[in-house]
Amino acid sequence: MRFLALLICLLLPFSALAQTAEQPTGTITLTDDASADAAIANRIRDILGELDGYEDISVTVSSGIVTLRGTTLDPGKATRLNELTSRVEGVVAIENAVQESTDVVERLNPAMERFRIRAVQLIAFLPLALVALSVFVLVVIFGFWLARRQQPWERLSPNAFIADIYRQIIRLLFVVGGLVIALDIVNATALLSGILGAAGIVGLAIGFAVRDTVENFIASIMLSIRQPFRPNDTVEIEGDTGKVIRLTSRATILLSFDGNHIRIPNSTVFKSRIVNYSRNAERRFTFSLSVASDAELDHARTRALQVLNDLPFVLPVPEAAAWVESVGDSWVTLSMAAWINQNETNITLARSEAIRLTQAAYDADGIAAPVPSYRIENLPTSMKPADKAPVSKGSVHTPVPAPVQEVSATQDQELEKIVDQERAETSRHDLLSETASEE
Repeated sequence: MRFLALLICLLLPFSALAQTAEQPTGTITLTDDASADAAIANRIRDILGELDGYEDISVTVSSGIVTLRGTTLDPGKATRLNELTSRVEGVVAIENAVQESTDVVERLNPAMERFRIRAVQLIAFLPLALVALSVFVLVVIFGFWLARRQQPWERLSPNAFIADIYRQIIRLLFVVGGLVIALDIVNATALLSGILGAAGIVGLAIGFAVRDTVENFIASIMLSIRQPFRPNDTVEIEGDTGKVIRLTSRATILLSFDGNHIRIPNSTVFKSRIVNYSRNAERRFTFSLSVASDAELDHARTRALQVLNDLPFVLPVPEAAAWVESVGDSWVTLSMAAWINQNETNITLARSEAIRLTQAAYDADGIAAPVPSYRIENLPTSMKPADKAPVSKGSVHTPVPAPVQEVSATQDQELEKIVDQERAETSRHDLLSETASEE
């Protein structure tokens, strides 16, 4: 009860203030004229008769005091009666007893009238709406027909993927253009700004949500334009080495030398360091061998160059090379390098043959690095070193090296056949072109 009394005390000043604001102001005259009261009542009735929603309002005036009774459907209209009545000259005070009507029929009639008016407006609007819809459909159909044509999109684009992007852009432009024309016909172009604003907000939210997917899509576009590699090229990307099978809209597919598929996202490929081993036909291989610490190093280097130059698969230009790499406790390490035509020679087999024959030459000349040997003896304490059994060294037999083995690029050619077969099966999804310009 105390809380209720406190609340009433707090609200009373605001209620009095509102009531005061609604009452007329000015000096009250001393005369009381009945004709003036009648004139005030008639004037208020005439005003209410011209306004909607005040049909059930009765007006009485006595000594300049206006009393309003009745019902109205809108509570706001009852509140506005005070402001309207106070503007009539001669009004001293206002007693507003108008209440909101609760009659179901009275409240439904205006709603039904509004529905009827809107239905009539819709029927009258239908022919114009059908014309706008027809124009929109015709514009969209023409745009889709234009985008479906092969030319000029395939002539303007470097590959089929970019051509499809051009087609999607054309479709989108014609859809938006048709929508603008249709809205202009029905005089609702103001609605277009709201649609475009909402579409921009939705697009921004989707862009943040699928940021990785968008990045991968853009990388696919750039890779399809730049073409940093061709089908069957041997490349190294992020530590993965293999032959390029195809470039799709999502990933780059490699065939490893073990026969496995390697799928790398295009966003990773675009940002990574790409090593293309197939761009030049000439390719260098290197290896290292050791010779004895007392060997003549110039002879060892010359002997290695002789062996490399005698190999039929080693190219004369660029020339083979050999140099001292490092010096150890018991041997000296030499490094050798030679060039081959990788389109005709398998680099792995060529390197293997070069190592085998160079090591055989070092063994034959007696300058190969000694093999580390260890012997563990468990002798009785009574046995003297002189009593140890002599170790027979025997004669060292140096085997004659076999002739140069076959090192043709047969294995690479077999892998290329596998790549060609897979590309033939999935050519529709490949963004690489054999004739496209490379960066």
